[in-house]
Amino acid sequence: MAFDPTKPANNSPNSSAEMRGQLNGLKALIDAIGSITAAQVDAVNTLPPGEPAAVAASVSGGVLHLSFDLPQGAEGVQGEIGPPGGDGAQGPPFASAVVDDVFTVPPGQPATVGVWFDGTQVHFTFEIPRGENGSDGPSGEVSQQQLDDAIAGTSPNSNQVATLGLSISDPPTAWEVQEVANKLDELIYALRR
Repeated sequence: MAFDPTKPANNSPNSSAEMRGQLNGLKALIDAIGSITAAQVDAVNTLPPGEPAAVAASVSGGVLHLSFDLPQGAEGVQGEIGPPGGDGAQGPPFASAVVDDVFTVPPGQPATVGVWFDGTQVHFTFEIPRGENGSDGPSGEVSQQQLDDAIAGTSPNSNQVATLGLSISDPPTAWEVQEVANKLDELIYALRR
């Protein structure tokens, strides 16, 4: 199945076959590229609750550009106030997560994710390293045969990253959000050369 940026449709039920097809379509697009030298998150946008999550990917000059649209969770129920001087009962789990910032850090620095909880929402801050500048190649035209020879034998680094295989609940749990963050880190590390 070719990648279709209109899928999944808004408010459509989750379909593992459709998501697998979309991810395979993205993989095919990535495999068709000779070499990705860096990955960069250009934007992370917060959507209203109930909107479908989406990611846009493009490649420019060997750099994989990613833009994420992540829905905000529904507002949770207020927890009960505990007795004076004692420990209160456990309140409900957080109901929403917000990405506050995404920063590009110098090449070679580790990718990091900062997380803090304000009592209502979990806040994320991402730091993603910029890739090293590539060396200047030889000037002049490249024949199709030279291009084919250069591509032959290379392997996309993302092959080692397994699919997430996770169904997200509504609202997502802290564990589910952490699993998505872990998989994103794994993909970033795999795409480095």
